[in-house]
This record gives sequence, structure tokens and C-alpha cells, in this order.
Amino acid sequence: MSSLTTSEHEAADSAASKLNENTNYLGFGVGLRSQHFPEIMACESLPVDWFEIISENFIDNHGYGRHVLKELRSRCPIVMHGVSLNLGSSDPLNWEYLQKLKELAEFVQPSWISDHLCWTGVFGHNTHDLLPMPLTEESLNHVAERVSRVQEFLGRTILLENPSTYLEFRQNELSEWEFLSLLVKKTDCLLLLDVNNVFVSSFNHGYDPLVYLKNIPHSSIQQVHLAGPTRAGNCLVDTHDQPVPDQVWELYKVLLEKTGPVSTLLEWDANIPGFSEVVAELNKARLIFEGKPYQQLESVDINQVPSAFSSPVVR
Repeated sequence: MSSLTTSEHEAADSAASKLNENTNYLGFGVGLRSQHFPEIMACESLPVDWFEIISENFIDNHGYGRHVLKELRSRCPIVMHGVSLNLGSSDPLNWEYLQKLKELAEFVQPSWISDHLCWTGVFGHNTHDLLPMPLTEESLNHVAERVSRVQEFLGRTILLENPSTYLEFRQNELSEWEFLSLLVKKTDCLLLLDVNNVFVSSFNHGYDPLVYLKNIPHSSIQQVHLAGPTRAGNCLVDTHDQPVPDQVWELYKVLLEKTGPVSTLLEWDANIPGFSEVVAELNKARLIFEGKPYQQLESVDINQVPSAFSSPVVR
């Protein structure tokens, strides 16, 4: 456990508050994973600008992970990313989960909180997957009302991420970028654009990812996710288990031309390598941001047989 004195704790809390004041640009970060705790805690100077945590991994966690989080929050900005808001479900909002999320936010003092445009369960059952929504005006109004209630309860604007999807509803009336654009207008929420998910969904559904990137509201994108998918038969699966492929880097480069500097995070949730290798992959994003030759980047084979289907949530 921490050996800090009371005054040192107060100083750490104050430092965390200043570091995590909401800004539009945090630089380049990675997902905080328990496999990397020893390497990260041994760093005198952190090689990343910020960390993203999976909220569910720290709710009701008062062990060593909470200690690591307490130490890091005074050293760099932290953002909270969740998978349980279940915004697209017909179930009532889970106020017990929301209360715990709010309590964690009071501890972390994150720069922002995000979740996904999806539903994860119904009738009280959690599927532990991010499921696609019908993109209709009716579901838009349903989600918008729930987003507004969540934002009012948390007392802050939230970010919503575009999911990777493997099927679509015949009843769809809107494209995903049209749905998200209207949701932003209705709720003033912000976007976490997962470039890999744009690549995965466009491949699976046969649309042009450049059309997606052209039409999504660029001024509302506050964060970007990058990751590596895996080919499984006729579709791509969002596995987060390997380096980012060339196709995603090219889309990221196009997006930066439209958004300018945007907080960028690398996700790696299965077959997780050492922290230094994850940082090396993140630094490719820095190269692209700095306009360095793309040829310096190595290619990745996404056509391999999937050996892992990832989940960032530790169970």
C-alpha cells in the first residue's frame, strides 16, 4: 500500500486535479493493463502522455490496482472508458452501476469518461459484448434521452465510441456516421472515434471508410482509438491482439488531416506484449502525427487465424 503521508496524499490529489482538468488534447496514451504494472511503476519518467483505464476493472477494486491508479493519477492525465452503460438497451438505466462509476470518477478525477454506442444486455442479463443498435429515428431518440440523463447524473459531458459491428439491421434508416452526428446535436455529447472500428465495420459491411471519416463531425472528436483486428473467414474481428495494420494507419493519417491534433490511444487487450513494445507501437502514431515517412512503419498480416478474442475487462 502507499507510504504517503496525509499531506502528501493531499498534494497528490491536488496534482491529479490539475492534471486531469478537461482539455481537448492529451497527446499519446495507452490502455493501462495490469500486466504492465511492474514496468510502469518502475518508470522514473513515463514514456506515454496519459493512460486510459477500463472503468469496470477499478470499480469495487481496492487492491494493488487501485494503489497503482492513485500513484499514476498524480503523474499524468487519466481517462475512464467503460463497457457497461448499456445505452442502447430497452432495460432501465443501471443506477447502481452509475453511482459506482461516479464514485470512481471522484477518486480518479479523469479528464473525461467514455463508453460505447451499443447495447450490452436486456432483461437484466449482461451479454458481455458490445452489440449493434438499429440505426433508426426511434432508437436515436431513445439513446439521446438516456445519454442526457447519464450526463446530468455524472455532471459532465461523456464521449461515445463507434463500435465494431458484424451485422446490421434491415430496419436501419441512417448510416452510423449520420446517427452519431444527430446524437451529438441532440445531447452535446462528444465522440471517441475508434479508427480500427471504422476499418473493421466498413470491411464487414462493404462501405467506404473514407466516406465515414469525411462525414463524421470532426469538431466533436475528442479522442481516437487505434488497435489491430484479425481476419476470421469473411469478416474482420476487433481482437486488439496485434500491431495496428497499414490500413488503419492510413485512415488515421486521413483523420488527422481533418481534425488536427487529437488525443490518441493505442489499445492492446490480448496476446499483450511487454510495455516497451506497446509504447513502440504507440510511437508510430507520433511519427504519423509529425509527418514522418509512412514507409518507416512495418506491415501487419491481418489474415492470420485468430488465436484470441479479446476483452479489456478482467474477470
